[in-house]
Amino acid sequence: MKDTVRIGSYSAFWGDSISAAEQLVTLEGKNIDYLVADYLAEVTMGLLARHRKSPSGPKKPSRAGPGGYIGDFITFVWKRLIEDIVANGTKVVTNAGGLDPIALKEAIEAVAKDCGVEGVVVAAVTGDDLHERSQEMQAKGELLPFNYITGNKDEVDVYPGEEKKKLSLNAYLGAVPIAKALDAGATIVVTGRVVDSALVLGPLLHEFKWDVTKDWDQMAGASLAGHIIECGCHTTGGNFTDWELSANSPHGGWSNMGFPIAECKPNGDCIITKPAETGGLVTVATVAEQLVYEVLDPGAYILPDVIIDLRDVKLSQVGPDRVLVTGAKGRPPTPYLKCSGIYVDGYKITADLWIGGIDARRKALAVGEAVIKRGRKNIERFGLEDFTAVRVEALGSESTYGTHSTALDAREVCCRITAVHPEKHGLLLLGVELAPSATGNAPGITGGGAGRPHPSPNMTHYSILAPKTAVPAILTIGTGDKQTQTTIPFAGPSHAKNEYPPAIAAAPLPANNSEETVLVPLIRIAYARSGDKGDTANVGVIARDPKFYPYINQQLTAESVKEYMSHLAQGKVARYELPGIQALNFVLTRSLGGGGLSSLNLDRQGKSYGQMLLSYKVKVPKGLLSNL
Repeated sequence: MKDTVRIGSYSAFWGDSISAAEQLVTLEGKNIDYLVADYLAEVTMGLLARHRKSPSGPKKPSRAGPGGYIGDFITFVWKRLIEDIVANGTKVVTNAGGLDPIALKEAIEAVAKDCGVEGVVVAAVTGDDLHERSQEMQAKGELLPFNYITGNKDEVDVYPGEEKKKLSLNAYLGAVPIAKALDAGATIVVTGRVVDSALVLGPLLHEFKWDVTKDWDQMAGASLAGHIIECGCHTTGGNFTDWELSANSPHGGWSNMGFPIAECKPNGDCIITKPAETGGLVTVATVAEQLVYEVLDPGAYILPDVIIDLRDVKLSQVGPDRVLVTGAKGRPPTPYLKCSGIYVDGYKITADLWIGGIDARRKALAVGEAVIKRGRKNIERFGLEDFTAVRVEALGSESTYGTHSTALDAREVCCRITAVHPEKHGLLLLGVELAPSATGNAPGITGGGAGRPHPSPNMTHYSILAPKTAVPAILTIGTGDKQTQTTIPFAGPSHAKNEYPPAIAAAPLPANNSEETVLVPLIRIAYARSGDKGDTANVGVIARDPKFYPYINQQLTAESVKEYMSHLAQGKVARYELPGIQALNFVLTRSLGGGGLSSLNLDRQGKSYGQMLLSYKVKVPKGLLSNL
């Protein structure tokens, strides 16, 4: 057994830097045991589903492979780096298989054959695609509602009705099929939808031979390592609150960002680092921001193979760009898999008009409302029903900040008009009213963005649960007459008790609390990061120093965050504590206008919500700010 397994992550999403894999392969060479890549965001599955559904293929050139896999893996990784990857003995694990892992497997094998490279054994993990089975499973009662806050029965996602045009439904598989593929001799494992962290846990199950029925803490630590590095540069200074430290870091800063490496130990602990002489930085703060990213309840981060308790995780700086991660606790998983689905709900259009001058914001809103009214008159003339939804924003006036905006007098804004209609024709009758605004409406209109807008399918995301017993994985490995296909049923505990761990005491305020206080923006004493899960936003806040945590804990409550974000948070707000890293995590349901695919909001994925919350004012003893 190896003492340390080094895993490098080169992709956070489909569209990440095309030089990332080359960076890790070239700079780390044989020091990288595994190269992993996550390509599949919720939005990505919708894009691939549209590609798969088109009977004649996409009308525009596409970077998706036939059947709906990530063609970029072949173009930018495998064809360019095959010889180095094989020579280094590095194994590859990726979910680039998308909606057709078998097709990607065959494409990888074809490139190896064309290049004369031997010794490549490709395995494909399938079984996650439930699209063809979904109606049957629904009829059997196997597709269950999903909620983002445990016990919140008022706000749940359900399987869409028969009237909805469904594009895809994929279960998040776990790490065991990946481990079994590696056990069988695979040097490359491609999957469809798996939970992101499984790309790391799978190799570590193979290397360290953990027992998937009892080694919960080890699997929790490995899954946490996967969570930290699966978003690529998110943990090496990308999307970091103190952005200038990263932008101006040595070796090129943002122009040469280092991609993350996890050095994993048999006990589940790991060290997060990056290649030498690359930009960015790996600090307790950068890792902490990624740790809280999109985890919902940190005491019950539910994955297919293990439930992780992140609340007492500790982060320690053990060297330049080296952070030790310890303290993850695990317990048996639930008998269900989360499933991610996409359906089409009419069509959507987005139009932009740039407007300058005094009262630019007011002019933009007036122009937008006029365009909508003219569009409504048009669809009435043609006997069509009204728009399903419309939204007008003045971008540049801090439109996402609601009443907290400080830019109402901006003199340069973009009037953004977004609308949804059951028919394309209804939106075309709106789009034609954009250009007339330049001569018939406000002064200072200077352009129409990318020209006359065109409708596109309004894809909508939903999440549901399915029993693991109904979703076995299928492992395909080898070629020709040596190819084998094995069904891998769920093999974990089926009656685990899964009691919630005991609550951790909140940080108390110091006994002597009479010192003069000052009101400061939260950013003075905290970092923050935010993201999305469907129509739910996740905002993590981390104290810059442990001495600030009691004051953040006292003042940043679920109620205060709900009030501050009330223009966005239309549902519930739940707060969770992570005292191990002096952090709080907030979950805001119904806060994204429907989620990343269908939302009409400018920020469809809540990526700016953390930065927004950092403007919240908190009271802090004056003396504590002396060293900031």
